[in-house]
Amino acid sequence: MLDSDDCTLSLDNLFFEKPVVHKKPLLQEASPWRLEVPPSLSQIPASQDTQGESSESGILRPVSEIVKFRSVFNEFPFFNYVQSKALDDVLYTNKNFVACAPTGSGKTVLFELAIIRLLMETSEPWKDVKAVYAPIKALCSQCFESWNKKFGPLGLTCKELTGDTEIDDFFEIQDSHIILTTPEKWDSMTRKWKDNCLLQLVRLFLIDEVHVVKDATRGATLEVVVSRMKAVHAFRTVQNPEKGLSMRFVAVSATIPNISDVADWLANESGPATFLDMDESHRPVKLRRVVLGFPCSPSQTEFKFDLSLNYKMANIIQTYSDQKPALVFCSTRKGVQQSATVLAKDARFIMSIEHKQLMKYANSIQDCKLRLVTLGVGYHHAGIDLSDRKLIEKAFTLGDLPALTTRTLAMGVNLPAHLVVIKSTMQYVAGSCEEYSEADLLQMIGRAGRPQFDTSATAVIMTKIQNKEKYMKLVNGMEIIESLHNHLVEHLNAEIVLQTISDVNMALDWIRSTFLYIRALKNPTHYLCLRNLNSLSSIGLINMDEDINIKPTAGKLMARYCVAFDTMKVFSKVAGTENLSDVIKLVSKSREFSNIQLRMNEKRQLNTLNRDKNRITIFPIEGKIKTNEMKVNLIQAQLGAISIQEFGLTQDTAKIFRIGMRISKLSEFLGQSPKTGFSALLNSLILAKCFRAKLWENSPYVSKQLDKIAMVNAGLTTFSKIEQTNPRELELIVNRHPPFGNQIRESVIHLPKYEVTLEQLARYSCATAEIVVKVSLKNQAQLLSKRTAPDHHYVSLIIGNSDNTVVFLQKLDLVLFKCGSWSKKIEVAKASNGEEISVNLISSEYGLDIQQKFNVHYSGAKK
Repeated sequence: MLDSDDCTLSLDNLFFEKPVVHKKPLLQEASPWRLEVPPSLSQIPASQDTQGESSESGILRPVSEIVKFRSVFNEFPFFNYVQSKALDDVLYTNKNFVACAPTGSGKTVLFELAIIRLLMETSEPWKDVKAVYAPIKALCSQCFESWNKKFGPLGLTCKELTGDTEIDDFFEIQDSHIILTTPEKWDSMTRKWKDNCLLQLVRLFLIDEVHVVKDATRGATLEVVVSRMKAVHAFRTVQNPEKGLSMRFVAVSATIPNISDVADWLANESGPATFLDMDESHRPVKLRRVVLGFPCSPSQTEFKFDLSLNYKMANIIQTYSDQKPALVFCSTRKGVQQSATVLAKDARFIMSIEHKQLMKYANSIQDCKLRLVTLGVGYHHAGIDLSDRKLIEKAFTLGDLPALTTRTLAMGVNLPAHLVVIKSTMQYVAGSCEEYSEADLLQMIGRAGRPQFDTSATAVIMTKIQNKEKYMKLVNGMEIIESLHNHLVEHLNAEIVLQTISDVNMALDWIRSTFLYIRALKNPTHYLCLRNLNSLSSIGLINMDEDINIKPTAGKLMARYCVAFDTMKVFSKVAGTENLSDVIKLVSKSREFSNIQLRMNEKRQLNTLNRDKNRITIFPIEGKIKTNEMKVNLIQAQLGAISIQEFGLTQDTAKIFRIGMRISKLSEFLGQSPKTGFSALLNSLILAKCFRAKLWENSPYVSKQLDKIAMVNAGLTTFSKIEQTNPRELELIVNRHPPFGNQIRESVIHLPKYEVTLEQLARYSCATAEIVVKVSLKNQAQLLSKRTAPDHHYVSLIIGNSDNTVVFLQKLDLVLFKCGSWSKKIEVAKASNGEEISVNLISSEYGLDIQQKFNVHYSGAKK
């Protein structure tokens, strides 16, 4: 028998919004399918919990109270109990506000009321309206669509900003009224807030899921972003007190036991924020939370334990689903598919004639494995083709698919179910197992309950029996929110670079603006701050003098490219003799790649790529691929233009390149260090260029940079060969119509063509020599009218001697286009291992490099 003890909160459904009347309901209350479980499987006894009733009641406020902006809430006539309780504070005051209310209680409406309050205080065309909403990415996209429809007719423009991009200017948000972004994105955009007046126009900052501050991965970023916006508010108040432009903070969460601490953190000149604390008895759909413990022997691996849970699923769905839609969360993509397969065999969903339309879904699905939907079970993860994913989502949303296993719907995708099952509380991260964060668990549990059709719902957590008590406490929401500021040092460095902090006392003031300080009043704050300052100083990211003044050095690069401190520590240990393969291994160790998972089903293909017979396309890794670091290292496959077939692996490769383009810019960090050897610096520049081009620097596939059609088979492996080929012949090679050949050839003609010359001046010395190095642009006249290379394109001139010492390093960009040439006289000291120097001109992204040798003489002139 399975352990059926459960953890159930005392819940009551005291309030309901008037249900939206659909012409065709998304889900029928009486589901026309039932579950049959083979009698051989053990049965789960019914839950023996008792549910309490809450007697609290309140008056619901009518939406008609908001006359001018009534259209925003045209889906219901009354605000629910939570919204009604918060209405006066959110809509009729400018106080900072924090709300703790159950999932599904309509907290997003509180944000909409705050936006309306801002509109009430300004006049059209809303020039002074600038609000920022910073949730997780999936919620961001979901809310963007909704707010576009609601606020667009009122004349407000919404802008969604997510992704791993660099935006130094704020062109994209200057005409936007509501900016929807992620804490990570807003962090990178606000690091230069003093230089941009747009950020200082923000009047409202909306914080969703504020409990995320205790999340080990994302918590620090959210905390620092909020603290930085508080700093913007304080700065604006001091600079322009007469304008009286305040910034309001509104935060919500499903679980904040210590909500008063958050209110203290969001305090302003008037005191702590106002807060509303509503317990689970105010959830629109009563939620029963069940924790089931299963035995796991010490010798049993996490993988085998997870596998064993698949065979418990049918009984759990039979016991808790009430024959309504069930959503099962699994930790891996492979686990998602395995669970669906086992569930389809163990439980037969008997469909009515109406549900035989599942055959229609199956006929439209491209992936043949997904056709088990005919058995009433589907699966869903990011590795599935987009069209298949949309089809599965549609089937489940319409109630045509009784059970769905998934990995990616937890965070924000709105597919509610009557029953949510979390199969195992462990997940695979960076090649190892770790527990789900509380934020992730709450998001998954939050998918339980369909307000239009359910008055109750159930969430079941399956875990090891020894962890059962822990998760019973967790789902009760009794854990205090703490600041898990593991990344304090990165953010401290960013503030130093921004010059928000220039001495230790200012550093302490900044610490006091964080949630960390609220929770750490009993701890030695001064020691905490100095420890992190010393960490930054230890690897040369900042300088600290005896008067405790602080100045940024290489930390500017760390802040500019949002690089983790652990990654900077890796780069600080460069020996200087590293070749290209060594530099790739170094970059693969970056903290930023820690969430790239090595999946079981990828190992075979990765090992095949590693054994590629054409060794010039890849630096082989010793042994079998068994860590996420080794997987990241195999970005070489993309650089070598080796085909990658597995869809999930292709997705991860794209992600690795996005991150890698940013991390590889740390070649600038190596360039600033006097200890860096020539070999390491040269190869870091080459790798940075490879990341941008997505090809090796000497790749025969260089023509792919201008067009996705490779012309290698015809021998057109260089730009010069393409330039010398007749346009009509080019069109024949790639099977395209005129004037395609002319366009390709024109693109090549208008790439920059460089020339490097060196001349040694007459000087009589046996220790040093004077060299004049000149870089010329041979086709400057052509480039003045048209350029294929973008404005940000540049070349790096790096010269090294036989002692592996960097003799000269210079970055050249638009100066060459304007002047046509550049020259510099440099002194070259005599090396102990020879008189030859290596001269390298490295293009930032195209196959235009020049590499040559020059013999220096220390007794005369040589050209």
